[in-house]
Amino acid sequence: MSILGEFERLLADLYPYRVPLSIAACAIAAVLLALVIRRGWHRPVVGWVNSHRLSSVIAGVLFLAVAVPAGNYLLSPLWERTTLVEANPLDAVVTSGSSGTSGDSSEMASPTPDAGQAEPGRAADSGPALVSQGVFRGADDFHTAEGQALIVETAPGQFVLRFDNFSIRNGPDLFVYLSSDPAEPSADGVRLGALKATDGAFNYEIPPGIDISELRYAMVWCDQFAVLFATALLEA
Repeated sequence: MSILGEFERLLADLYPYRVPLSIAACAIAAVLLALVIRRGWHRPVVGWVNSHRLSSVIAGVLFLAVAVPAGNYLLSPLWERTTLVEANPLDAVVTSGSSGTSGDSSEMASPTPDAGQAEPGRAADSGPALVSQGVFRGADDFHTAEGQALIVETAPGQFVLRFDNFSIRNGPDLFVYLSSDPAEPSADGVRLGALKATDGAFNYEIPPGIDISELRYAMVWCDQFAVLFATALLEA
């Protein structure tokens, strides 16, 4: 696992104590700054900067050239949000009456129940079937998530993973997996693609031949830093 991943996990562990830790850090910084000024330890640094202004400017520019892009990549996802709403595969229409019926409103097509009302295990040959579902939970107090994960059989042997009413704290390099391990993507798991949005409702097609009965966890995982963001236990 990467050093940055370990650092992120450390921050996640400390996140619930962010207020007292921030106050303590500011107090320590103020004490150290006062000590540096009182002892005059800053004078050699100030003198070197004044006598090497060009070198100081170059060093400052190089530092910013590295720190700004790195900080933007690592931190900006925390406040960047995206929203996507895709059609629910359970919202298929079931027509009533024969093709020769008149246009009476009582004979019009009616939508199937929404995800919250759908009955798991309905036969796929009669329309989309809700196979299993679960609730997303964040990995910790820092990596927060909510919403529902649904496995929908859209046709015999064809499955879709649906994120519904979904919201998650953003991060870099996030991908969606089906896994048999709740802690990390398993060896028998499958990566379905990049996380499409931080908020909304959207779908991932599951490749043919995948045994979804063994992959009981829908997961949002940071590939680059090997950090878990959210999981949902899928149950019938």
